[in-house]
Amino acid sequence: MPLRTAWAMLGALAGAFVLSQAFRTLGAIMGPPLADQLQLSPQQLGLWSAAFHFSFGLVQLVMGVSLDLWGIRRTILLAFPAAAAGALLSAQASSYPVLLLGQLLIGTGCAPAFLVCTLFISRHFAADRFTATSGLVMSIGSLGVLATATPLAWLIEASSWRWGFAALALCCALAWAAMAWQVHEPPAPSGAGADGERPTAGAALRGLFGLFKLPQTAGMVAYAAVAYAGFITLRGLWLGPLLVQRHGFTLVESGNVALVMTLASMASPSVFGRLDPGGARRTRWMLGLALLAALLVGAAGLAPIAWVDVALAVTYGALSGYGVLQYGYVRDAYPEALRGRALSLLTMAMFLGVALMQWASGVAASWAPALGVAPFTAALLTMSALLLAGAAAFWRLPRA
Repeated sequence: MPLRTAWAMLGALAGAFVLSQAFRTLGAIMGPPLADQLQLSPQQLGLWSAAFHFSFGLVQLVMGVSLDLWGIRRTILLAFPAAAAGALLSAQASSYPVLLLGQLLIGTGCAPAFLVCTLFISRHFAADRFTATSGLVMSIGSLGVLATATPLAWLIEASSWRWGFAALALCCALAWAAMAWQVHEPPAPSGAGADGERPTAGAALRGLFGLFKLPQTAGMVAYAAVAYAGFITLRGLWLGPLLVQRHGFTLVESGNVALVMTLASMASPSVFGRLDPGGARRTRWMLGLALLAALLVGAAGLAPIAWVDVALAVTYGALSGYGVLQYGYVRDAYPEALRGRALSLLTMAMFLGVALMQWASGVAASWAPALGVAPFTAALLTMSALLLAGAAAFWRLPRA
């Protein structure tokens, strides 16, 4: 495939990933008005935000098999309309169950968004550019996070949170049209073996679960479950309520902080992708950066001072791209025949981990007052503990 054609296709696929990033981080700005209008508790807010990541992570199994059987184009074009439908349903929601259903649909529709990008890169770009190109796509995806900062806050204050969902539904339709126009895979069936035949669904699924027979898989899953979850849980769920309720910021002021944090995070994946040292040094970097992330989140929980919380959030944004190192690790840790399924498993672990961290931190925030602890302190310390646990598991379990 000519490089120019490959970049055009990757750009169209990245459009869906931009919207996926927007959906998974809108809770920081959408949370306060939703909580006010629908009378949601911190635990309900955490569960609502986690519902996106739960459905996103759970259907990675299906998406991995679909990519093996039917390829990138058909998988993303069949799945992504669910995101638009979920956004439209959420825009009309008048009760908490309907809001949850909307989140589940959005998560399902967005599930293959980044997976198709990484798989496309692994097939059509040079192997030594895999981590750097994946990091570039992650940086481009930060445009979606950027949209859910000050722009979303302005839209909500000028109209309502319902218009926020409606605008995202319209963007989903435009992204789907761009992918239908641009993305066309080479004639050979995606996932075909040497004999040109596609694997059966059962064989593809067995291959995915068979990854757990390899010693390096458990540690990879443990690390993946927390590395990305820390940034998304802070930026996508707790940042807005933290600034509004703990420090008295307005919604637009908290949106401005989210904007600065997002700007700090935008270049981070691309930078870490280029700095990827590979081999054993990459593993040491992954462990050290996870420890630093845990310390930053814990410090935010224990230092209820406005400028400190803002500075820690921005610093964490600049650090957040270290998660891209996982993609290089997975690419080196698994043979080419298993790489698509391994990336699918990595993505599933990442987003089930986000769901777990958001749910657990929401439960901690709800229980904290009964124990005499500030809700945000409990939520952030729970996040820090989970980050440490995932890094410790990666350190102690067998690695590639």
